[in-house]
Amino acid sequence: MSRQWFPHVIREGLHSRQAHCDLPEGTYEREMGREGFFGPASHIHHRHPPTAWVDWKGPLRPHAFDLTQLDAVSESPFAQNALLANGDVALRFWRCDRSMGHLVRNSDGDDLLFIHNGSGSLFCDYGQLSFRDGDYLVIPRGTAWRIEPAEPVECLIIEDSDGAYQLPDRGMLGPHAVFDPAILDHPHINEAFLAQQSEEPWDVHIKRHDEVSIVSFPFNPLDAVGWHGNNTVLRLNWRDIRPVMSHRYHLPPSAHTTFVGGGFVVCTFCPRPIETDPGALKVPFYHNNDDYDEVLFYHRGNFFSRDNIEAGMMTYHPCGFAHGPHPKALKKSQSDPATATDEVAVMIDTRRALSIQSAVQGVENPDYVNSWRSQGADGFSVSEGPSS
Repeated sequence: MSRQWFPHVIREGLHSRQAHCDLPEGTYEREMGREGFFGPASHIHHRHPPTAWVDWKGPLRPHAFDLTQLDAVSESPFAQNALLANGDVALRFWRCDRSMGHLVRNSDGDDLLFIHNGSGSLFCDYGQLSFRDGDYLVIPRGTAWRIEPAEPVECLIIEDSDGAYQLPDRGMLGPHAVFDPAILDHPHINEAFLAQQSEEPWDVHIKRHDEVSIVSFPFNPLDAVGWHGNNTVLRLNWRDIRPVMSHRYHLPPSAHTTFVGGGFVVCTFCPRPIETDPGALKVPFYHNNDDYDEVLFYHRGNFFSRDNIEAGMMTYHPCGFAHGPHPKALKKSQSDPATATDEVAVMIDTRRALSIQSAVQGVENPDYVNSWRSQGADGFSVSEGPSS
């Protein structure tokens, strides 16, 4: 039986005519929505900021992790334990400072590598592909690959263990909005790829059920001379993403979706102009994340939220509470708004709850929960920039 959400909109008390625009004087809007900005929603106008807590007890709280403090150097990405995980997705952080001496093949899922720092070459079943900072590398399940860094590489690895990476439906924007699929690059059977083929022994490390098996060959298994098809490694750089913008309305994070996985989405926040309409919100609106957990990895730029968030850090807001701009950030957006953002960040929204793994607990800043206090607390100062 077909179904649809209730189409009517109920109005009660003091309210705005539209969401995120022309809020009643002295009120704070909070969106209570379902299905990650795609389901039914109500916008409640409060006398106080929904994040104006003064104390927090219990495990349901926002987290901030400094991934730059992790001991994550290894020859193989499989040597790195997951930081956050559920049945659909696992997040890892990997540093590689030398050429891999073996191949890896993930039979647990597709891998999405976001290159935070460094550059080099990826060699895989399909050929050779160069990469640089800011690249996404989509590696389908079962692909054998290795990298040769030209400089030390740091990357966030997002494993899709219950599906395959796909592109979001752009709807009425059309298939060429945000980025034209023509910009996606693939590996080539070129001189560099052919030159690495040899009759010398090579090992392939295969991960299945998070256990690694090693298969030895008397030759390099990357010995392809050609291929055809549409299942392959793909490369996309954030610099080629042209974000959707509206100068009269603050768009939800879902407008910046880059990839869709099984039970989660990956969004990319890129530099863009800030809304110019006097009545439009110029910072993210307060909202409840009641269906999704939210993770943000900060790549570069001014991250707006506070002085203590730097490149290479990751925040985690579990499902169950409202969050949004910090007090000084909201005030500045109203009195002296910026004209553009220069932030680059990767967001992962998961439908099922994530579990914090032991590998990341040692690099958490426990005072992050206090960063919404108007004056800051416990050494966590709040910046004057708009919040992300």
